[in-house]
Amino acid sequence: MNLRDKLRGLLVRLYARRVEGHLDHAQVPKHIGVIMDGNRRWAKAAGSTAAQGHRAGADKIEEFLGWCAETDVEVVTLWLLSTDNFDRPKEELVPLLGIIEDVVRSLAADGRWRVHHVGALDLLPPQMQAVLKGAEETTAHRDGILVNVAIGYGGRQEIADAVRSMLLDAQDKGTSMEDLADSVDIDMIGRHLYTSDQPDPDLVIRTSGEQRLSGFMLWQTAHSEYYFCEVFWPAFRKVDFLRALRDYAARHRRYGG
Repeated sequence: MNLRDKLRGLLVRLYARRVEGHLDHAQVPKHIGVIMDGNRRWAKAAGSTAAQGHRAGADKIEEFLGWCAETDVEVVTLWLLSTDNFDRPKEELVPLLGIIEDVVRSLAADGRWRVHHVGALDLLPPQMQAVLKGAEETTAHRDGILVNVAIGYGGRQEIADAVRSMLLDAQDKGTSMEDLADSVDIDMIGRHLYTSDQPDPDLVIRTSGEQRLSGFMLWQTAHSEYYFCEVFWPAFRKVDFLRALRDYAARHRRYGG
């Protein structure tokens, strides 16, 4: 590392401390959703493979959760694999699935997080299903941040699964279709989502400069604030995280005003 890079790093750290010092912890979001975008583009810019990009993105996750633990964040939802990702070439998808399994194992072994899967479990390979179930069972008793790992996740798929679950539940209880139609409301549908009994995201962060949700938590983000960051996910820094919190706090103070 040359002198210029060292000076740049020092200035970024000093700036991060300044932002953190002015952060109003009373305005920190309780639930943050993260669309971790840009792994492949980061790898391409670095002359690396897609797998190396995904690995670098995976390595960023626990660092990010550490930043969240320094605040009052209670729930983090990480979008690791969408339903659309299954259309990727096998030579990219297979290594990616292995990397995601490693992420889940690492989160479970860390000792600080509670791991919860959100997504269509039946779409995933049996080995990954077993890893997810094991992680949930191992971490269920912990008091740390609840980490939703969105794997095999799609917003439309979630709503379809919620409706299916609601219909099957009514069938099990012997509820007629007429009575079900009369009783359906927003709260009932919410109880059948993957994130049942969880608070909706207050803030959604998307990296890499893309300004769309791509189907992320369509139901739950109706009142969320969005923060779009130009940085690719593997290069996401604490100062970028603090800027997102500062931006959220500024908007939150204006809420309803």
